[in-house]
Amino acid sequence: MWRLDSPGRLGPVSSQTSVIDAGVLERARQAAAEVAERAGVRIAPVQDVAGIGAAERFLAGVWRTPKESPPLPAEVLRSLCHAGGSVLAARAGDELVGAAVAVFEPPATRTVYSLIAGAATSDRGIGLALKLAQRAWALERGATAMSWTFDPLVGRNARFNLVKLGARAVDYVVDFYGPMGDGINAGDETDRLTIRWDLLADPPAGTDDAGEDRQGAESTAVAPDGGPLAARAGQLRWCRVPRDVVALRAEDPAAAMAWRRAVRGVLTEAFEDGYVGTAMSRDGWYRMERSPA
Repeated sequence: MWRLDSPGRLGPVSSQTSVIDAGVLERARQAAAEVAERAGVRIAPVQDVAGIGAAERFLAGVWRTPKESPPLPAEVLRSLCHAGGSVLAARAGDELVGAAVAVFEPPATRTVYSLIAGAATSDRGIGLALKLAQRAWALERGATAMSWTFDPLVGRNARFNLVKLGARAVDYVVDFYGPMGDGINAGDETDRLTIRWDLLADPPAGTDDAGEDRQGAESTAVAPDGGPLAARAGQLRWCRVPRDVVALRAEDPAAAMAWRRAVRGVLTEAFEDGYVGTAMSRDGWYRMERSPA
């Protein structure tokens, strides 16, 4: 199971479809349709009780929560849909293989908040298909940006968000949820990076490695495994994360916590200094650049 976004906050509905350029909207719809076809899935909104119940159970499986304590109960999902939000379901044949939930933030922001998204696997393109379907849905309703949170130690999610989608990490929140009892986060502090995705910009066509410009950078901190943790060169900064924090958390909770606090120190300092996260390399390094604004 693959976790894309973390559960988050709610907000009121906004709808200003007419302000979105027709060409942007058409390209978004086409991109969503093409990626879904390549992934072999059909993505559609669900609002009926049975469909929402299936989404609740699927997301509970992704987050490994007890049946009586899903990430978002079916009655909450039903209310979100009634309030103008979206529950998208991805199906391969009759099998539910992905789900994503989004709501609007306050109207003036024209921003959608993606509450939660997950896919059955990360290697079929289902996650990308879900995010592009969310993008098209949001643009149809006048939104120009989408935000969500994710665990900064999960490198593959960082690479998906920053490189595959072309989004930016704009804020670091320490222990965002407090203690969580699911099968993924239990025993750890729930730090989160806030992602902001410009929906008007087409997603990148390539997959930049984001590692070449790190060559020759000066190491500035040591990681819990004894290797380099942070580096700098000119106006660029980098920060390394563990290869698989979920496995590490299960095998050696103390080591996972050491990584949590080490990365927290580097990234919070970078954000305080006006940097944003722009990429994640294949070998697990964030690239941080000064924010243009």
